[in-house]
Order: sequence, then structure tokens, then C-alpha cells
Amino acid sequence: MEKDKEQTEEEINESHESQDVDDSKEGNIDEINSENIDEDAESEEEENIKETEEDILKGEIKILKEEKIRVLAEMENLRKRFEREKIDSIKYGSVNFARDILSPGDNLERALSAINEEEEHPQSIKNLIEGLLMVKKELSTALEKNGITKIDSLDKKFDPNLHQAMMEIENNDLDEGIVVQEIQSGYMMHDRLLRPAMVGVSKKPQKDAEVEPDKELKSDNDVSDKEAKN
Repeated sequence: MEKDKEQTEEEINESHESQDVDDSKEGNIDEINSENIDEDAESEEEENIKETEEDILKGEIKILKEEKIRVLAEMENLRKRFEREKIDSIKYGSVNFARDILSPGDNLERALSAINEEEEHPQSIKNLIEGLLMVKKELSTALEKNGITKIDSLDKKFDPNLHQAMMEIENNDLDEGIVVQEIQSGYMMHDRLLRPAMVGVSKKPQKDAEVEPDKELKSDNDVSDKEAKN
């Protein structure tokens, strides 16, 4: 009997011990699972942090690229503007001097135009005229060499961009707005206006201007009468 009791007690102890082992195993498994879950959560957080950092870096790189492109474009525009200004300074840097030199040329032309070609002059005066003509020719050559050309105005249509109207001259043979007299020559410097030409412009006589509206009115009345008859 005592042996049986001891045997049963041993079996009970063994069952308890096995249960404790199983419980400890389950506890260890739970701990391992919880640790794995924590590690997975931490790894996910780390991945999310890495992704956000990559997105931030990509955004900064994109901004830097755009700023670089904008800076390069601005530098290219500045370079082109400086080149244009350099070219303009070379082409038009002497514009004030060119305007000043036109006045002696005007006086020279007035002096030559005042000479009566039909009149007989002594040799000294003839030599003077020839000298003035040579000076005029050399001046014209120097102006053309520097891109300064005279505006051809006579018998041309009045252009407010090139001409300055000083008077109106009645002329029945020409249309209105034709340059019939040049008081002062105009000049261009390359493609810019250096000085407008002072001109006289044609216009119809006052009587003809009054008759033309009457003719138009009469023709309109004739047309209206014909329509009324029809």
C-alpha cells in the first residue's frame, strides 16, 4: 500500500512538473511572440521613417534642381542682355556726337545752296566752292562709314516716324500727305532715327476740298433717287 501511495505521489509530482514545464514553455512562447511583434513594429516604424526621409530628400533635390534651372536661365538672360547692351553701346555710343556733327553739315549745305550757279564767279570763288563740295563729300562719306544715312523724303508719303511736318502746301496735282519740300534733312543711325526730316506736306486746295464732299453728297442722293424709283 505504501508503495502504491509513493508511486501515486510521484506520478502527481511528475504531472505537476510537466504542467509547470508546459506553462513555462507557453510563457516563453508568449514572450517570444510579443518580442517578435515589438521588433516588427519597430522595423515598420524605421521603414516609415526611412520612407519619409527619402521623400523629404527627394523633394529637396527637386527644389534644388528647379532653383538651379532658374538661376541658369537668369544668368543666360543677363548674358544676352549684356551682349545686346555691348553691341548697342558700340553702334549707338556716338549718337550725341553724330547729332552735333549734323549742324555744321546743314550750314555747309545752306552755304552751297545760296551760291548762284548761273552767275560767273572769279577763280578764287570757284576754288572755294570746289573745296566746300569736297568737304561735303568727305563729311557724307564719314557719316555713312559710321552707319549714318540721309532719309530720302521728297515725293514720299509722309511718315510720322521719319518726318516732322512744318507746313502744308496746297497742290492740286498730288495726293494729300506727300512730302513736297524738305526744310531740313533727316538722318538714320543704323536702324534708329537720329533726326527727323523737317518737311512741307501737300494738301488739296480749299475749294477742291469743299467740292469733293458736295460731289459725294450728290452721288448719294442720285443713288437714293434710283432706289426710290425702283
